[in-house]
Amino acid sequence: MLTPHRSLGPKGFVIFMAALCVVSFGTGLLFFLMGAWPVLGFFGLDVLLVYIAFKLNFRALRVYETVELGGDALIVTRVDPKGREQSWRFNPYWVRLRLDERVGRNSELSLASHGKRLVFANFLTDPEREDFAAALNAALRETRSGMA
Repeated sequence: MLTPHRSLGPKGFVIFMAALCVVSFGTGLLFFLMGAWPVLGFFGLDVLLVYIAFKLNFRALRVYETVELGGDALIVTRVDPKGREQSWRFNPYWVRLRLDERVGRNSELSLASHGKRLVFANFLTDPEREDFAAALNAALRETRSGMA
């Protein structure tokens, strides 16, 4: 199962939002006491917008991909943030795995067979993608040798 990296967990998010609320409310209260009461509302709006941005980001992180290699099939299933699944099935004997290094951009991992090409594992970092490609390549070689 391939999942995107999440640098801020639920507990960290609560701590961050609590700290942001304290700082925003404290600063807004200071402006309120100085007579600039509308500023308090803008600090509240800032907190709300940061909360919405993080929630949208967390929703996008619900995407994941599974790669299953059996004796007769390599199946890649992608689940989007809304929970919709899409699957691709390849014959392990014919499928070719490619890791393309692209100058100035992230590498690209793809499977190709019989004119079909699937780019996957886009959310992994380059080192994670290289490690996964090496492991999958070794598993494909082992499967092919068992088929012969």
